[in-house]
Amino acid sequence: MEHNLKEFFDKALKEVSLDCTVFGFHEGELKVLLLRWKGTDGWSLPGGHILLDESADDAANRILTQRTGLNDVYLQQFHTFGNVNRYTYHPENELLEKLEATFGKGFFDGIIFRRVVSIGYYALVEFDQVQPTPDWFTDECRWWSLADVPNLLFDHNEMIDRALKALRQHTRNHPIGYNLLPEKFTMPELQRLYETILDRQFDRRNFQKLLMSYDILERLDEKRVGAANKSPYLYRFVKEKYDQAGAVGISFSM
Repeated sequence: MEHNLKEFFDKALKEVSLDCTVFGFHEGELKVLLLRWKGTDGWSLPGGHILLDESADDAANRILTQRTGLNDVYLQQFHTFGNVNRYTYHPENELLEKLEATFGKGFFDGIIFRRVVSIGYYALVEFDQVQPTPDWFTDECRWWSLADVPNLLFDHNEMIDRALKALRQHTRNHPIGYNLLPEKFTMPELQRLYETILDRQFDRRNFQKLLMSYDILERLDEKRVGAANKSPYLYRFVKEKYDQAGAVGISFSM
């Protein structure tokens, strides 16, 4: 592993990395994908370095494919993190000691750099399609509810906070849901997604009227079987109109 890692870093930008806040929506909650580093109880966002012959966006797509098993993930770059000290809750020397106890003394010489600027991305994925996969440095990759996210390594709690703010702003100006919901969904499920992201409640009839006015939804001649109340109709996004609305923007105001 050591040889492969150092060979990889020889082909990568050393002072610039990227980190991805991967959002999924499951059982009425917004989830985020985290990884636990080997030999530690420390968790972080998925991320990595940019190869010398690839763009930042290509690197983000490569890393997300490796961590989720998905291609063509919806990605937005939202902030650059460049504080001198980016170790918020877990001191650098403490983390290095734990990693060297697992990988061996000096293993990270020339690999982990004291000053790294990170480009922040957020990604929207369909929860059930993701296959969480650890990387070289981690033992575990799994979903966490936003409310349960622990104190993370580096400045990754701040990254999640900023990513959520960016997602909320995006939701106020663009349609949302195509990348987070299954192909067919109910109007209450779509409303719950908006309420979860924006952290507020909406009147059911007003919400449906507003969303239908965007002309991006198709009501199907199918109903959700086994619903608690009357069986609600299923909907799906009209992809071409959804993309058009995303390009020109909408005004979600309730």
